[in-house]
Amino acid sequence: MTSSRPSLRPHRDDVLIAVLGLLGGVALWALGLHTQGGRPFHDSRLTLIPLAVMAGAELLRRSRPMTALGIAVVAVVADQFTWGTLATILMFTDLMYAAVLYGTATAARWIPRAAAVLTVASTIVVLAVFQDRAAILLGVAVGLITLAPATTGVAVRTHRQAADAARLRAQQTALLAELDRREAIGAERARMARELHDMVANHLSAIAIHATAAQSIDDRTASREALSVIRENSVQGLAEMRRLIGLLRAASDAADGAEAEPAAAPTLAGLAALVEQARVNGAASGLDFALDDARAPGAPLPAPVELAAYRIVQESLTNALKHAAPGEVRVALAGPEPLTVAVTSPLGDGRQQDGRPGAGPVPRAPGSGAGLIGMEERVALLGGSFTAGPEDAGAGPAAGKRWAVRAGLPTVEDTAAPQRRTHG
Repeated sequence: MTSSRPSLRPHRDDVLIAVLGLLGGVALWALGLHTQGGRPFHDSRLTLIPLAVMAGAELLRRSRPMTALGIAVVAVVADQFTWGTLATILMFTDLMYAAVLYGTATAARWIPRAAAVLTVASTIVVLAVFQDRAAILLGVAVGLITLAPATTGVAVRTHRQAADAARLRAQQTALLAELDRREAIGAERARMARELHDMVANHLSAIAIHATAAQSIDDRTASREALSVIRENSVQGLAEMRRLIGLLRAASDAADGAEAEPAAAPTLAGLAALVEQARVNGAASGLDFALDDARAPGAPLPAPVELAAYRIVQESLTNALKHAAPGEVRVALAGPEPLTVAVTSPLGDGRQQDGRPGAGPVPRAPGSGAGLIGMEERVALLGGSFTAGPEDAGAGPAAGKRWAVRAGLPTVEDTAAPQRRTHG
């Protein structure tokens, strides 16, 4: 396990400061430039001891700032009993500054306060003892070597903390932007998956059903009819795929900033053709399809509502072709507020239309259950209601069961109404 304590190896800048301070102090001593005279120790060579100690403390100014400051205090006090050198004083101010800048938050608070107290106290004490106005100059000197570097360290530390906070906010903003981008990509992929399923699954289901019929029925006429339906659905499925590719290209051009022509979306005006196509595809399975459009005349529906209603009917008809028992599949519309969509079909085969196994023959085409999930998501995005499941077809024991898909789509935006999402 690695230690979290900082390394004792000195920073190269600290080594440079220590070497320059030591050489500068030696040069001043050699030139006889001292800060004071007449001290208890008259041998000027003793001045080099506090100088060397102070230079050694400079090596710890980043890794151990408080230790370095403690050593510096001892060295600067010892320097007062020698001839003294300016280099020792300057290195002490640097260590005071480094202790505030690189030390703990607690040290950064109390060091400037202690320096201020020391400055004021030294001035008052010397003034009171010696009754000399020169004590004010002593207080200024103490303030310059203690309070000034400490307050400078506080200012630099505050600036660095503000810069770090701004950098962190920028990183967080970039992270949130990346999360938003990924969420948008995921939502777009889900939308594309729904479009692909809704546009192509209907045709592929019809192809699978009639291909099975063509293989199992030894009738040339029936086989030719099945092949004709297969060809028609193949052509229509190819056209739908081309339309989806156009949508993807338009989305890509929009992402690149290029202008793209809007692609036409299916509307409820095409439901009659959709039901007629389902009638052709389901005739061999004993299915009949009917459309009951009881909508009141009024203003045009919002495009998202109309597209959702169309896709719900399309997916429900596809599920009926796969799973419904012989009988009538009815599509009923009412509205305009809310727009209600209901698709009912006889229920009697081996699987329910959500893909759960039941008792009976195998469905005419496989299903994954993704269609119901896609319908529910479309309705939820519009704040509507959705149910899907078996229900009684009517009164009497012979009425049996039927599968019903019902959706209520609000056509007027209501910001106060919560989204309603129910399961069958």
